[in-house]
Amino acid sequence: MDNATKQTARTAFPEDADIVTSSDDYARRFAGATGEWFLQVQQDIILRMMECSPGASVLDVGGGHGQVARPLCSHGYKVAVVGSSEACRARIDDLVAAEQCRFLVGNVIALPFEDQAFDLVVSFRLLPHCTRWSELVTELCRVAAREVMVDYPAVSGINTLAPVFFGAKKQIEGNTRTWRQFKHNEIQGAFEQQGFRLKARRGQFFFPMVLHRTIRCRTLSRFMESISEALGVRTRFGSPVIAAFARQGEPV
Repeated sequence: MDNATKQTARTAFPEDADIVTSSDDYARRFAGATGEWFLQVQQDIILRMMECSPGASVLDVGGGHGQVARPLCSHGYKVAVVGSSEACRARIDDLVAAEQCRFLVGNVIALPFEDQAFDLVVSFRLLPHCTRWSELVTELCRVAAREVMVDYPAVSGINTLAPVFFGAKKQIEGNTRTWRQFKHNEIQGAFEQQGFRLKARRGQFFFPMVLHRTIRCRTLSRFMESISEALGVRTRFGSPVIAAFARQGEPV
């Protein structure tokens, strides 16, 4: 995606962070054995948390990166992806062409759907880069009939020091953007205001992802995380966090 294309796309809607996360450049952060492991951990947690059965309708907001859409499509869910620009379709174009999912261009904080139009709504790699994040949460909840699932970097554990090491992180990863960290009660409070209750919450990694990228040894990284899992600190203090929220009246 060239700079002219990015600039044109960014004049359309007030929030467009998904343009970057849908790019080939961003996808390279998850290349190689360690990157594949990151995505596998994320996928496993998502599938374990989901209450909806295959065949349920899912809206993936800002999901042009394909990190969630691909596994959900492969497991038989009816997936629609909303992106801020037609350019966000590129990495899932094969899924769209095969009619395994739909892609629509739309405003992520004013989604072009009726209330409770989807069984499940997901949004990954978007919340920490969205300035008007509370409006994003409102829209995710509005169009979800049953549950919403999001990820976010948490102010907890080792991740509390993330801003201190941002310079080193950017030097290693090359294309790192600034992002917002959240306290759990900030996110939970925003969802509760929309009539959703916390169903499950789990940290993905106890050790910073940039450390695992530096090590470049999936076996060692998995061992380190397995120890943190056994000690109970990964689930409690890990980051990024995956959180699932159920509409009040739905099972929690």
